[in-house]
Amino acid sequence: MAAAAELSLLEKSLGLSKGNKYSAQGERQIPVLQTNNGPSLRGLTTIAAHLVKQANKEYLLGSTAEEKAIVQQWLEYRVTQIDGHSSKNDIHTLLKDLNSYLEDKVYLTGYNFTLADILLYYGLHRFIIRKLRHTEVGN
Repeated sequence: MAAAAELSLLEKSLGLSKGNKYSAQGERQIPVLQTNNGPSLRGLTTIAAHLVKQANKEYLLGSTAEEKAIVQQWLEYRVTQIDGHSSKNDIHTLLKDLNSYLEDKVYLTGYNFTLADILLYYGLHRFIIRKLRHTEVGN
């Protein structure tokens, strides 16, 4: 799923009216949001956090200092570990590690749903669909 599509879905899930225009820059297609009130914002997690604040749903960024740090950690994980990895072995390892981490948790930060859960879902969705399609073809 392209970053612009993810950000549009996030807008919708946050209850924001569609009005933002997204573009992409560079070889890695870094998302860019041109704001009405100032400079453009660059990067998936930067724009996503901006949208959360715009929707007055800051609790999605974490409610304690520790939870905020964990949300930030997972947002960085999304960009550094999930985006750009497409080899079957990388994805298998990534999913296995994530499954182990979530073994005793409801959400990535423990018991509270956050922006990290949303963006990891969006980022992993394409791999899960690909795996399901591959499994269906194999049957």
